[in-house]
Amino acid sequence: MKLFYSPGACSIGIHILLEEIGAPFEIEKISLRDGAHFQPAFTAVNPKSKVPTLVRDDGSVLTEFPAIAYYLAQTNPAAKLWPEGVEAQARALEIIDYIVATIHMQGFSRMFAPAKFAPSDADHDKVKKRGLEIFEAGLSTLDQALAGKEYAVGPFSIADAALFYIEFWRMGGKLPLPANLAGHYARMLARPAVARVLQKEGFA
Repeated sequence: MKLFYSPGACSIGIHILLEEIGAPFEIEKISLRDGAHFQPAFTAVNPKSKVPTLVRDDGSVLTEFPAIAYYLAQTNPAAKLWPEGVEAQARALEIIDYIVATIHMQGFSRMFAPAKFAPSDADHDKVKKRGLEIFEAGLSTLDQALAGKEYAVGPFSIADAALFYIEFWRMGGKLPLPANLAGHYARMLARPAVARVLQKEGFA
């Protein structure tokens, strides 16, 4: 398998899952900052111009964080990335969808790509402010959901890889995490797979 990633992007969560699995895989860096995701070499692989993008051993391409995470969990049962029981599975999907669809796409995207939401430069500060409000409200909601837990829905699962990437973004912005998320982030940093990913992506 090959993962197309950009350092520190949401693809870091999938990178962590691949390290947790322990099977051989390759990585190829796509610099979002330099616009490499819009270049023909990458759009030929994924015309959506997005990471993460996973090329599987048969050459087929899988895109979108939730789909890739689910695929990796289901095809590597020994890694125990998929929660046991319908309730935990539903809660894991609930967390991932909230992170990707709301906190990331509605909050973080407004903060760092305001032009996608308001063509006028005069409105960009308002868009960024609203994005930060969404992002912080999302963190508060997840913090409450993590009360009394070491991981999102029991033992480590695909939901924790999604949680990590928004925690990582928050910490990269030099802003503190709420207490429960801070504890989760510390536990994630202590995992050998996470340490390896941070080193490979240039953050350690």
